[in-house]
Amino acid sequence: MSKPTITRLFVGSLIALVGGVLLAVLASLAAFANAVFVMNGTDVSGIVLSPLAWSLIVITVIGIVAIIGGAIGQFIAWIGAVLNTSRLQDKTWFVVLLVVGLLSFGFVAMLVYVIAGPDGTVAAPQRAQEPPHSQPMHWLAR
Repeated sequence: MSKPTITRLFVGSLIALVGGVLLAVLASLAAFANAVFVMNGTDVSGIVLSPLAWSLIVITVIGIVAIIGGAIGQFIAWIGAVLNTSRLQDKTWFVVLLVVGLLSFGFVAMLVYVIAGPDGTVAAPQRAQEPPHSQPMHWLAR
């Protein structure tokens, strides 16, 4: 997986996460504001099932699905970044991404990788070949 693909996946899943959280929070706030929840002091003791309540439940479920999809996308982007950096000659990026991700700080590591990380799929520059005249000419020796 190339770095541009990893970057698109990381940013897209981040947008899905933020959008899902916003949908779920706004639907919950709308439910509280429109008396969808039956309150007993500070506890929710029931739900008034109305068309508005069903709409807000559907919106909340869509938000939760977006959050789950975004989290899966973040994980796949991290796996892609770890595999991408494993191809590099210098293993520093690989070790840092792997260890920081395993310590549950993968978002920070991925943010740094997306901004400043190398691409392991780009071919390393080849050394210039020697000019043909410096190679022995075996075909002349016959």
